[in-house]
Parts: sequence; C-alpha cells; structure tokens
Amino acid sequence: MPQNESVNQSDADEAREILERIQQEVRKVIVGQEELVEILLVALLSRGHSLLIGVPGLAKTRSVQALADAMELSFNRIQFTPDLLPSDITGSEILDGDVQGGARSFRFEQGPVFANLVLADEINRTPPRTQAALLESMQERSVTVGTTTHPLPDPFLVLATQNPIEQEGTFPLPEAQLDRFFFSVNLTYPDEQQEMEIVRRTTVASQEQVQPVATAADIVRLQTLLPGIEAADEVIDTAVRLVRSTRPGPDAIKTINEYVAWGAGPRGSQDLILGAKALALLSGRTAASLADMVRLLPNVLGHRVVLNFSAERDKVTVDQLIPDIRDAVTIAV
Repeated sequence: MPQNESVNQSDADEAREILERIQQEVRKVIVGQEELVEILLVALLSRGHSLLIGVPGLAKTRSVQALADAMELSFNRIQFTPDLLPSDITGSEILDGDVQGGARSFRFEQGPVFANLVLADEINRTPPRTQAALLESMQERSVTVGTTTHPLPDPFLVLATQNPIEQEGTFPLPEAQLDRFFFSVNLTYPDEQQEMEIVRRTTVASQEQVQPVATAADIVRLQTLLPGIEAADEVIDTAVRLVRSTRPGPDAIKTINEYVAWGAGPRGSQDLILGAKALALLSGRTAASLADMVRLLPNVLGHRVVLNFSAERDKVTVDQLIPDIRDAVTIAV
C-alpha cells in the first residue's frame, strides 16, 4: 500500500485480529504485564526502540522472548558489562586462511545485534563507546565494518533495560542519547494475585509454550500501514503543544519552571503521533485520537524531560508532572 494512502477499515480489522492473536499467545506465559506487551507492540509497529526500566524479575526478558516466539522473529539478548567491546555487539571481520594454498580473505562474522528483536540488558553498565555502537546501529539500521555496510534484519527493534536500584559503577546514557529512544516504560511489581499466579505457573514441570501466530512478513506489512492511519490537525496541534509545554520559559506553567531543566524536543511530538497511530491500529481503528496520544504521554516524555536539582530535592518525578502538562493544554478526551 502506498504510504500516502489512507488505511481502510478492512485492513484495520485484519491488523487488530493479528495483533490480538499475538497478545493472547503471549498471555499464556506472561502474567500481569499486559501494558508492557501492548507498549512493545506499539513500539514494534512504530519501528521505535524503547527503554525498559525496572528491578530484576519483572519478566522483561521473558516478555520480549515470548513476543519473538509468537511472531517467529529472531531474538538475541546482550548482557552489557564494563568490558564489552563494540565488536561484541556489531560483529567483526575474521581472517580466514587456506592451509593448503595459502590464500587468505576476510569474512564478516555477525554480532548479536543481527536479530529482529534485540534485548540490550543493563545498557548503562557498559562504557559510552560501546553504548554508541548500539545506538548507531539503532539509528542507521545497519552495521558498517571497514568499507562494507551490512543491513540489519527487518523488522528490527532494540529494547534496552536499566536497573534503577544499582547505580554504582554505571554509565548513565546522556540526555541526547536517551532522546533516540521512542518510549520509556517504568515497570512495577505485580500485585499479590498476579504474583501467586506467576509462582504457580513457573514452579511446575510442564509449562505453557508460546506458539507462532504471525510472521516477520506480517509485522512488516502492518508497519507499512502506519503512515496511512489518519491524524487530524487537532491531534497534531495538541501533540506539539503538549511537548512545547514541557520547556521552561516565560510561557511555561509554574511547576515546569520550578522543576524542569530541559523539556522534550521535536522527536517527542513525532513519537506521540506515531505511537497514537499504532494504538489506533492495535484497536482496529483507521484514525488516531487525542485519547491515544494522552495515554502515551508518560512513555514519550518520561526519558525526555530533564529535571533539575529542585526536583531531586523535593523528590518530584516526570510522571508527577504529567497531570500539570495535560492541564496546561486544553484536551477534550
């Protein structure tokens, strides 16, 4: 379908059916992370790499693995450590030698970034040079070694994790690098009933297995539908005003000027609209709504709004500022 052609209802209904099958399959093995799975599907449809923030044991790895299995996508997990090298992620050229004839040539050995879904576990535990290698692959969707460029698979999505409780010996991503992530997702503990179900499911000999219900080709086709989802001028205007309201200045509200050092940039507006379109497709609709966009505000702004010392002193978080940001812009939802 041409990218400037609107999505018809038949295509939207088919997309919803495919995406519902994927979610139902993932629920066989994942308990209490429905919002995470939905956000990951939105990110995949939008081709937007995401940052997952949460303590260990919240099913981050298992959720991504289950999604990959449900869609027959290749999956690699990279454990980031202080001694990890860029070539450990991207791959490197290896010298092959012919013992008999003596002829030698270089062969490119692909690194773990060559997968449809890549889980970059604890990305803040590796030095900036290695972080930059992954971020460059995310941006370019290819790896260049020497004079040769190697394209990454399609679809391609990086999901990076950070552990918020261990900061000693880490290398926090700079604000400009964080802006390259489409979404951030703050994961919380399951409730008591969910935790009981998790324990029940994971402590038996026979456990449910995820079966493939979609393919990489299905996902690529759904990604091509996204530009055809309509976004009215009112929705786009509201996205821009919401993002601009996060920036301190003469026209900013009191709490923004008091607690924010830097507001979100134009990527925030773009990602709000793309994410709203993906949410619409997830629901089988042909147009994004204001409610879709507002729902994604914490995920789009959480890692883009930089707080100042006053916020740290008063223990104010970006999530706590979201209602003020919404109130600063009139939204009828």
